[in-house]
Amino acid sequence: MRAGRARLLLLAADASENARKRAEGYLYGRRALLVPLPYAKAELEAQLGKSGCSMAACTDFGLSAAFLEALAEKAPEEYGPLSLEMERRADKAARRRAAGPKRKPGREHHE
Repeated sequence: MRAGRARLLLLAADASENARKRAEGYLYGRRALLVPLPYAKAELEAQLGKSGCSMAACTDFGLSAAFLEALAEKAPEEYGPLSLEMERRADKAARRRAAGPKRKPGREHHE
């Protein structure tokens, strides 16, 4: 989170109020999305193989979009808007990658 590369911050359903505040603090000034999960900490810990885990970050746009899409299929009213926003961001990132690096005027590459 602190490196600024997270795209999605997942928060367990039974996370403490302190963990929620910490998650919001991590996101302050960043563009990552905070997603409250329908899963308890025990389920998150089991899937990630980490004990004492109430939140997890995802740094990949594609994986984040796919995860939110799967959540939106189960609960469209809660996760649908988040899924659409992440899909929009993933598409924008793909367009930027396809366009290649920006070049400053007057700095043409000479061979």
